[in-house]
Amino acid sequence: MKKPIIPGRPGGEAPQVEEPVEPREPLPPKPDQRGPDSYSPTGQATGVPAEFRAQRGAYLTTAQGLRLPDTDHSLKAGPRGPVLLRDHHLREKITHFDHERIPERVVHARGAAAHGVFRGYGNAAAITKAAFLAKGEETPVFVRFSTVLGSRGSADTVRDTRGFATKFYTSEGVFDLVGNNIPVFFIQDAIKFPDVIHAAKPQPDREIPQAASAHDTFWDFVSLHTEATHHTLWNMSDRGIPRSFRTMEGFGVHTFRLVNADGETSLVKFHWKPRAGVHSLVWEEAQLINGMDPDFHRRDLADAIEAGAFPEWEFGVQVFPDTPEQTFEGIDLLDPTKIVPEELAPVQPIGLLTLNANPVNFFAETEQVAFHVGHLVPGIDVTDDPLLAGRLFSYLDTQITRLGGPNFAQLPINRTHAQVNDLLRDGMHQSAVHAGVAPYRPNSLDGGCPFQAAGGYVEAPVQVAAAPRVRAAPASFDDHFSQPRMFWLSLSPVEREHVIAAYTFELSKVYEPAIRERVVRVLAGIDPRLSAQVAEGLGLPTPEHPGKPASVSASPALSQMGGTWPNAGRVIGIVTGDDDLDAVRRVRREVFEAGMVPLVVAASGGVLPGGGDPVPVQRTFAGARSVEFDALLMAGAPGPGKDARGVRDAKAANGKAAMVIDPRILLMLHEAYRHAKPLGGWGDAATAFDVAGIATDAPGIVIGSDPAAVLGEVAELLTRHRVWDRFPAA
Repeated sequence: MKKPIIPGRPGGEAPQVEEPVEPREPLPPKPDQRGPDSYSPTGQATGVPAEFRAQRGAYLTTAQGLRLPDTDHSLKAGPRGPVLLRDHHLREKITHFDHERIPERVVHARGAAAHGVFRGYGNAAAITKAAFLAKGEETPVFVRFSTVLGSRGSADTVRDTRGFATKFYTSEGVFDLVGNNIPVFFIQDAIKFPDVIHAAKPQPDREIPQAASAHDTFWDFVSLHTEATHHTLWNMSDRGIPRSFRTMEGFGVHTFRLVNADGETSLVKFHWKPRAGVHSLVWEEAQLINGMDPDFHRRDLADAIEAGAFPEWEFGVQVFPDTPEQTFEGIDLLDPTKIVPEELAPVQPIGLLTLNANPVNFFAETEQVAFHVGHLVPGIDVTDDPLLAGRLFSYLDTQITRLGGPNFAQLPINRTHAQVNDLLRDGMHQSAVHAGVAPYRPNSLDGGCPFQAAGGYVEAPVQVAAAPRVRAAPASFDDHFSQPRMFWLSLSPVEREHVIAAYTFELSKVYEPAIRERVVRVLAGIDPRLSAQVAEGLGLPTPEHPGKPASVSASPALSQMGGTWPNAGRVIGIVTGDDDLDAVRRVRREVFEAGMVPLVVAASGGVLPGGGDPVPVQRTFAGARSVEFDALLMAGAPGPGKDARGVRDAKAANGKAAMVIDPRILLMLHEAYRHAKPLGGWGDAATAFDVAGIATDAPGIVIGSDPAAVLGEVAELLTRHRVWDRFPAA
């Protein structure tokens, strides 16, 4: 059994206090890290060990391999003299530093990624001949998660759509499934993509707000462009603030066409279903995290993989007949602002994705990975979705700008695992050394090579309708409100309250009253109560409903609540003083054995005093905050730490309470309680809850004498993610 670890170690081995003086090779990556597989620029497996692709050697050199005895001092005319222009090392070092950055992505700039493996279930042969879906077939993957609006330096837990992009290194070439955590999009036609992004990005005069949609230009656009209503409603729901990348659904958004071995076609929508369930933050929690740990989502992903709690998603498809109308149950399958309820077309699992290794180098892998919806394999084709059409152009175009030319596919993270003979030549950063004299077809000088393949990728021979050229949308795209209403009706009462609060918060930041009033009118087209409650929160009159609400049925699959899920990778805070260390050791071990991550919280760092196996402290009262944990366990009632003084730590400025319980622990309990997290304790823990003013018989509070039993009950509560009974909705 793998020894459980607390994730977060920065290097491959623990450093010594003194600066090392003996030369040695650079350390290898940590056990949880893996770089791109070893393939040549032309898709040939090289077998080169991963460590040989990183810089090696025990001694400092120039970029040309020239050993250097000094890199701390420029070459001068005497110790106090001027720096000499002939200092080639200074010029190389500074020049390279000045060019270390590349343009960040216009959208999805903020991201995190991991390596993994995809295993096909073998039950998709009836609808597609794609080889990577065959039974037992294992395909390496690289998955990047991202926010849409913020810059690379923005925070993780903002309210935003998340990208969910998967690169499959299949035996037939690279397949990129470039999706989101929301199944619909703001717009129906790609020609409007610059408009929606310009509106959603920070306002151009002041470049604020960063990574947020709570401003005038965003709400001005979506209220005038009501096809955005469905996506906006999803974004204002809990889906806009996921608990982690590990607990996000993923969607291909568009309808794709699959082709089987007999040439028969089907239309499908792609889904990623997390085995850990779909869970979200609460809004205050997200705001606190943005200040306390803006890297919360990327840290969570990396820590889970390092701890061995590998995230998993089932890959599934909704399948529809490929009819000339390309509709299903009255839903236009080419409209990217519409979904097909799972009750009408169940999601059929066809494979399993497991992320099991962190990148070795963020820039080389996460930042340089290049996705493109046009990277397809036999058996998978596109449809006439007008948003997809624009993406087929835009992704290729943007990679050329970001990555310095057309050879971005030769970067190690982008290299295909299939042989390449493409007749494409030259260009910036060409790293392949092509042989032959005839990079064209047909030729005789290179023996006619390369030959055209029989049975390669062939677009499905779908009839293209003869029609006049128009700039218009079909009438089936005109319904902008029935599906938002379906989503609203599908939410639980708690989720609806969160939507009301989200709209109220966002619109309270909008300066222009006319825009706020216009948005509330749009909401009236979804549901009278939604618009009335938001209007009340903004001090606006309740708008009249534009007509009878659409008659639609709820889709229970759209709610995140009501089920139970595994606890793998959940983070448990164990708050303790200096007593009852045996119980802390035992509970810590049992948390590990349950596949969760225990973090011990104490007054000071280091190791808790006492005999027996040492208990390391991961968080101090000063450095911890409730938002780091999915649940809290109180090992007694810790008294005030020596630094519990408001002048040193403002969280400790809590008057007389500091004389009994450390006030920072009381703050953690208050926050975790109102964020509906499971709470437990033993020993004198009831005293801490009493001082905090939290009733020990409130929902989701577990007090007992047996620490293991307390942990068991808290873990059971955690399978439901939150204790929503603590705050029943109206």
